[in-house]
Amino acid sequence: MASSNRRAVRLRWTGEGLVFRGGADGGPEVVVDSGSQEGASPMQLLLLSLAGCMAIDVVMILEKSRVPIESLEVEVVGERAETEPKKFVSIQLVYRLSGPGEEHEARLQRAIDLSRDKYCSVLHSLDPAINLDIRVERA
Repeated sequence: MASSNRRAVRLRWTGEGLVFRGGADGGPEVVVDSGSQEGASPMQLLLLSLAGCMAIDVVMILEKSRVPIESLEVEVVGERAETEPKKFVSIQLVYRLSGPGEEHEARLQRAIDLSRDKYCSVLHSLDPAINLDIRVERA
């Protein structure tokens, strides 16, 4: 019996350069490209995964808190180490959103804090030594 906590994906080399295609069995495919020509690079996908995880958390928490949200965009910039393995040493997330009024500021901050501190499994899978900076801008 498969565990409900288990996730599996498969990645296949296309035979051209450093381009790969993959995903979960039966799900949509993504293109992974070291040169970022055909698809996102692995490090870009990691940043996208972090943005997606935290954005999903924030939207879900805001909806449960009955905070109106019209739009949300998350920009993520990662700074990598100069030497191998060139891991991320700092990551900055900028949430740009519209909908919540000033009266919802505390609930918005709580949603971000809960994602960061408790719920985002992508963030908690990363090295805790990464310097994380999170800002909010109104769209």
